[in-house]
Amino acid sequence: MIWVVEMTWGRAALAGLAALGLAMASLPAAAAFLGHGGPVKGLALTADGELLVSAGFDYSVIVWRLADGAALDVLHGHDAAVNDVVMLPDAGGFATGGDDAAVLLWTLDEALPVGRLLGHTGRVVDLDVTADGRYLASASWDRTVRLWDLANGTTVQQLEGHGGPVNAVRFTPDGEMLVTAGADGVIRLWRAADGTRLAEWGGGPAAVHALAVDPTGRTLYAAGSRGDVQRYTLGDGRALPGFQAGLPTPLFALVLAPDGERLAATGMDGTISIWDTATGELDEILGGERNPLWSLAMAPDAQTIFAGGNDRTIRQWDLSTGLERDEPAPLPPPDGAAPASDDVGDTVWRRCVACHTLDPDSANRAGPTLHGIFGRPIGTVEGYPYSEALAGGDIVWTEETVADLFRRGPDVVTPGTKMPIQRITDETELQALIEFLEREAMPGE
Repeated sequence: MIWVVEMTWGRAALAGLAALGLAMASLPAAAAFLGHGGPVKGLALTADGELLVSAGFDYSVIVWRLADGAALDVLHGHDAAVNDVVMLPDAGGFATGGDDAAVLLWTLDEALPVGRLLGHTGRVVDLDVTADGRYLASASWDRTVRLWDLANGTTVQQLEGHGGPVNAVRFTPDGEMLVTAGADGVIRLWRAADGTRLAEWGGGPAAVHALAVDPTGRTLYAAGSRGDVQRYTLGDGRALPGFQAGLPTPLFALVLAPDGERLAATGMDGTISIWDTATGELDEILGGERNPLWSLAMAPDAQTIFAGGNDRTIRQWDLSTGLERDEPAPLPPPDGAAPASDDVGDTVWRRCVACHTLDPDSANRAGPTLHGIFGRPIGTVEGYPYSEALAGGDIVWTEETVADLFRRGPDVVTPGTKMPIQRITDETELQALIEFLEREAMPGE
């Protein structure tokens, strides 16, 4: 564990934040929020409901003002995808966790993180904080959960025992216990003070992706690959009848209304199922016919629900009517690409659009623009925050070096890069991608 920056919390002075000179900064409050360059993996609202913070696959964190839809800031601190965000009570800030195995601490009036919690050896995918803001828990794919003392940045407990990546963690409202779940399908209850395992449920091939604990601390909700919501009583460990989603597809996120009376879940099919927790009845099914949704947040007054999707967009629904607020027109294909066709290169390129564009500017994606890629030295797109491995590299991108990158993999060709490890083993697909880039990425050729 490394504590990098001393915490100096204070209530944020938002008046000094200037709206960005980006198209997303002028979005109306009732519209969808489009600013991330990849899937929106995490959402959190301030206690007053005035600000929304989003975490993205594009390595960025965006702070939105809900009154007028303005993006107040786009923050960079992680060296990989950002998977979750949680507000820190009474601290005027929030915490984020990412694929770089780091937990970063932020205030709302600083452009850079004020704290960095290091110790995990795998991606951090879920966070929770005690109601008093003293302790933070982080779930990681290194098969552990860490409890951090936010006063000094130390690890006070490291919980081990899951048989695979840990996907979710939640404290009970009193902070005395926490629940963890993961890819092994097992849900575990722990005593926070000493890390003692108190109970265990489930297990098997169906991973658990999300957890929620009701405000009374009596009922636990869990959702995952099974496509339903499991329920347990935390007092005696009894399994309760589950909630059935509108469609039995994998679920990725859960959120409870502040009073615990409604529960929402979303996942692979892009719908949001909402239940009455007292009766178990499915009250509403929102959305659908879109890309998967990864994250949910509910306004403090329980009148609005926000969802972050695979299409880079954050949408909102009015829960009193069940209608999406100013439902946007369908997004065009990324970068103006033509609809799906028989072009193999175009098909392969669609695997790249979450990270790269073909436009002259670098936009807000996880990777730099590929506009003019051939003949360009590595690490030289102006304004893009390259890793040291690429910024100091001596490769010039040509048809041959790009092909080599995908044959051997970024981890071999450019060790230390932030680029996800991926290879193209089919030579026909690889050559088709090269031809596509020659045609679409090179200006005036």
